[in-house]
Amino acid sequence: MSVIYGVSPVLEALRSGRRRVREVLVARGGKPNRLDELRALTRQAGVPLVEVDRVRLDTVTHRANHQGVAAFVAPVEYADLEDVLASATDKPLFVVLDQVEDPHNLGAVIRTAECAGARAVIIPEHHAAGLTDTVVKASAGATEYLPVARVVNLATALDALRRRDIWIVGVERDGERPYTAWDFTLPTAIVLGSEGKGMRRLVRERCDLVVSLPLLGQITSLNVSVAAGVVLYEAVRQRHLAPA
Repeated sequence: MSVIYGVSPVLEALRSGRRRVREVLVARGGKPNRLDELRALTRQAGVPLVEVDRVRLDTVTHRANHQGVAAFVAPVEYADLEDVLASATDKPLFVVLDQVEDPHNLGAVIRTAECAGARAVIIPEHHAAGLTDTVVKASAGATEYLPVARVVNLATALDALRRRDIWIVGVERDGERPYTAWDFTLPTAIVLGSEGKGMRRLVRERCDLVVSLPLLGQITSLNVSVAAGVVLYEAVRQRHLAPA
């Protein structure tokens, strides 16, 4: 079993029902409105809810910011890329991350991608953050809904996307065109690299186009989760305004 913590991740695990929740722990003296919702959901799902001292929660979560709530759950499973692609109809939108190692950034990207209606996030197996409890917490429970596919070779995965007529659009500061110039109403995979290294050469070579975000101050790069949010919501803007 795995441990997840934080109010939103535990609530979303109970709501989604995608993986088994064995037990929920809450701190004694917690806020009643939060406990009421947790009690209702655990009762509905037949999951034990146990009030414990905060010391117990600190121990279970290794002193993470648990907000007085933790749960023992089945481990999160990665999606199979072929299954994701097979179900990707009606101009899908994907997010591809190349060597993003910070779990907080990965969780934040997953959260934004789920809110923006992306079909999946695709990450490499090596030299990148995986679906840890920290990522689940940072995603505010979005990992319970949005598929995350982990692949051995990211360049090969991009080739598979292209065979499905999905456009590959990279995002880097020296992109050929501004990010607003791309037609995001097309089936698109948005590719972002890590803040320090950007996309690897073989990944960048798979891109049909590399776009950029304007940087008008003295800092020469954006946090990858911020860049992902800007580009994803440009896609939302275009798709929302596009005629049916």
